Formats: sequence, structure tokens, C-alpha cells
Amino acid sequence: MFSLHKTSVAFCFIFLSASAIGGNPFFVRTGAGERGTGLVCVMKNGFWSSFSSQSLLAYNNSFSAGVNYENRFGIPELGTCTAGMIFPAGKSSLGVIYSNFGYPEFKRNMGGISCGMPLSRNVSAGVQIDYFSEIVQGEYDKIRFITFEAGAAFSLSEKATAVIHIFNPVPNSIRKSLLPSTLTAGAEIDLSKTLFAGAEAEMSTGENIIIRTGFEYEAAKKFWIRGGFSTENSSFSFGLGYLLKSMKIDLGFSTHERLGVTSSVSLVFKIK
Repeated sequence: MFSLHKTSVAFCFIFLSASAIGGNPFFVRTGAGERGTGLVCVMKNGFWSSFSSQSLLAYNNSFSAGVNYENRFGIPELGTCTAGMIFPAGKSSLGVIYSNFGYPEFKRNMGGISCGMPLSRNVSAGVQIDYFSEIVQGEYDKIRFITFEAGAAFSLSEKATAVIHIFNPVPNSIRKSLLPSTLTAGAEIDLSKTLFAGAEAEMSTGENIIIRTGFEYEAAKKFWIRGGFSTENSSFSFGLGYLLKSMKIDLGFSTHERLGVTSSVSLVFKIK
């Protein structure tokens, strides 16, 4: 039954979530390890970052599966659950991802199928087909989008990589509703065998440019410490990671200048 109160609450959470997420809320960035480095992930080779920059799938040649839960500011209604799998397929790798954000009165679901492969010794590329649905309880239509994203990674040296990625390069003139586009470029360097550092710039439709920087340090065998900073809401991040046999456990936290702390936990299983 239609409820004005529930609908009003739903719209409050829509505006709150937009303020909390910032940037492009449809460009999915997930993973506690990525959260710990300030979401510097378009050039960092890892399980979850492969779904933010599909060109990195070319370097994930083992069967892997992962789950992630993100809790924004201790508000259950702003929680996001994400699951993904990566399958090696000859010289390329295939990935599938599903994400659910919100609560019964307001939900946003996302599903994607991706592929990444090397084009040469120093260049790889990837693409992902995305499906989005958004549901607001009441007398409102269910919004659906289909789009794609793609990118390329360039090995500058044995220790440095640069990546460019674009999300939704489709004119909004052919859509009934606006779906923002995002262009991201970044670079990373391995300062040593145990220290990674990276930076990226992100531009989204109708938003200010966002700069992110982050690092990951292997403080002990199979134990990582992470940190990062984003100009979006002047957000600081930190996190921890530990590899237990074939399971990797990650925790990540980031701050918001007004709303508080976002926490994230990930489990990733890899079968070589």
C-alpha cells in the first residue's frame, strides 16, 4: 500500500546516500582493501579493483570469489552488499559482479559481466557490461539502465603502471533518465617489494574533479597496512589485510567530514 511517510523517508535516504557516496553513485567501487587506500583502485591489481578497471582482469589468472559488506556511517539502510567471481579463460579472464544497496523502500541493484585480456607485453584492456535497477516504493516506475565501461592499462616499467578508464560513454540524449559518465586516470609505482603507492583523478558528469592518493605496505609476511586520502569530503582512509592460506581478509575505514566513518570488510578466496 502506498505510504506517504515511507516514500518521504525513502527520498530522504536518496539525498543522504547521494551526499554520502559523492562522485558517480552508479560507478561501483568496492572492496575493503580499496577502501583502506582511499579507493585508489583503477591501477591497483587486485580482486575488487578488477571490477573498477577491467583491464586489470588480464593479470588475475586464478579462479577467485569474494564478498564485501560496506556500512556507511553506522546506518544499516545505507549498507552495500557485493559479491563477485573471476574465471580464468585462456589468455583472458572473465568476471561477474552483483551489488545491492539500500533497504526495502529504496533499493539500487547492479550486475555486471566483464572481460580483460593482454593486448601486448605492456598493454592490457578490458570491458564490462552493466545493468542497474533502482526501486522507490510508491507510485514510481522502476528505473533500469544498461551501459558499459572500459579501460586500458599500460606498463611503463617493471615498477610503474598507468591506467585510463571510462564509465558510461553513452549520450544521455538516448535515455529517459540521466546516467552520469565518469573518466578516471591513475598511475602506481612499487617503491619496493613491500610498498605500493598510487594516485588517480576522477571526473564525473556535473561533479568536481576528485583526486585520490593511497599506499599499501606489507608490514609483515602476509600482513598489510593501508592508508589514503581523497579530496572528496576531505576523506582520510586506513585499513588492514591478512592472507590466511587461500583466503584474504581485509578491513577498511574512511572518514567523512560531517557524517562520520564508513567501514568495510571483505573476504576473497583464490584457487590457483
